[in-house]
Amino acid sequence: MALDGSGDLCTVDAKRLGIGAQSVRRYRAVHCHFKRFDVSTIAQPIPYGAPVSLDTARRVAAAAEAEAAANGWPMVIAVVDSGANLVVLLKMDMAQIGSVAVAQAKAKSAVRFKRPTKVFEEALAAGGLGLRLLATEGVCPLEGGLPLMHAGQLIGAIGVSGMQSTQDACVAAAGASALTDGA
Repeated sequence: MALDGSGDLCTVDAKRLGIGAQSVRRYRAVHCHFKRFDVSTIAQPIPYGAPVSLDTARRVAAAAEAEAAANGWPMVIAVVDSGANLVVLLKMDMAQIGSVAVAQAKAKSAVRFKRPTKVFEEALAAGGLGLRLLATEGVCPLEGGLPLMHAGQLIGAIGVSGMQSTQDACVAAAGASALTDGA
């Protein structure tokens, strides 16, 4: 497992996985930002907003692609709107074709359930009642899907697949950070 007990990307594991320091910082920043998606801590439901625009979706995908390319990771990047409809799909050269469906599933899961897919991965890994997720239609329990927020509203999501889930998450975080840098 590439995460320490805190759920944060370990420096040791990052080195073992070939994840650079900048990627780790971006992952940690976005991971902390999305900790507020813990349903038990949300006072008000997160509202769906207007669908992410094509221009914004392209910017998110481009930032994710740049992160993947900088690390030499062949990835598939999917950006969906607030209705879980595909807006941008980017398949990098040498990316495995199975990742096309997985990236879309991660993005759709993140927008439909209004939370990062890492939440589902952790619940499933914990076992017990978390195993109920296996019967929940539309849940992708693999890290690498993040909601895209603007002005307090969920406008879409990004899903990334192609490497290990922690690496997928780093690339998704880079894409999501493009939205926070200026919607």
